[in-house]
Amino acid sequence: MKKNKKKYDAVAEVRKIRDELSVKYWNNPELLSRDLKEASDWYHNKVKVRAAHK
Repeated sequence: MKKNKKKYDAVAEVRKIRDELSVKYWNNPELLSRDLKEASDWYHNKVKVRAAHK
């Protein structure tokens, strides 16, 4: 029998997050689109700021 030596299970964490988000966005695709657009805009702005400081 294997002993569980992992302190952190990343796969289990991803599954948990995926399940929580699927409940949130399943019946509301507009909310999903809006949140993805906001995340994309935030990321692109952050990349521009970093590029400007080089």
